[in-house]
Amino acid sequence: MSDDAAATGPLAGGRIRTGDWDAATYHAVSAPQQQWAREQLSRLTLRGDEVVLDAGCGSGKVTAMLAELIPGGRLYAVDAAPSMVAHTQTLLGARVTALCQDLAELSLPEPVDAVFSNATFHWVPDHPKLFAALAANMKPGAQLVAQCGGTGNIDRLRRLADEVAAEPPFAPYFEDWQGPWNYASAEITEQRLEQAGFTDVRCWLEERPTLIEQPETFLRTICLMRQLQVLPENLGKHFVAAVIERSGVPLRLDYVRLNIVARRGPGAVAATASSV
Repeated sequence: MSDDAAATGPLAGGRIRTGDWDAATYHAVSAPQQQWAREQLSRLTLRGDEVVLDAGCGSGKVTAMLAELIPGGRLYAVDAAPSMVAHTQTLLGARVTALCQDLAELSLPEPVDAVFSNATFHWVPDHPKLFAALAANMKPGAQLVAQCGGTGNIDRLRRLADEVAAEPPFAPYFEDWQGPWNYASAEITEQRLEQAGFTDVRCWLEERPTLIEQPETFLRTICLMRQLQVLPENLGKHFVAAVIERSGVPLRLDYVRLNIVARRGPGAVAATASSV
């Protein structure tokens, strides 16, 4: 589900520190993400024998949906989080080849007919590099269907979390901290895709307000995961509780999704070799 992102603060010694995800808990609480993926899958046109990439496979639930669509094909699942890759490989076994890679440095054993991605691209800092890497690993005419957080995504929650982070006892841990999210607009995303050699590009934002059934677990596992990486464990639970108190219960997140549909054009630069 995630590409690697940085977290800094006193516990990181002032240097970039990266962290893994809790794959098992994500698998249990990521119902909104799974629902979005089901809707997106209808945008793929597949015969059933294609080579497909799940770009940001997370815990493998969405990867399993893709596997059902290509019983005669081959499926690659890539994520930067080792726990997610391991969980996906265990879940699907021989039905998938799961690889731990940064999507912006993607290198597959073969070019693919389609790339699918759900709730991942907003974790990648450099979108032009991401789109170029995807294109380099796709066949000419290959499909790209993706959705991620877009401009305005969970703005209220992030603002409240920033307020809490600026107060004691949390403030010292966030002195140099910067949010890892890259919530792009539809317009700039279309431009970046076209510059990377994609054609038939269509991007649009969609508001998806969502009630969260398990607020504490959901925020700890997904929305506030990067903040918690810079806090001692004994402060982390208080941080989440403070954000929930200000957000109110039931917790309603103002999700804004960036939808992406495109094809790899003939002018995109193909990868010359694979490091896998």
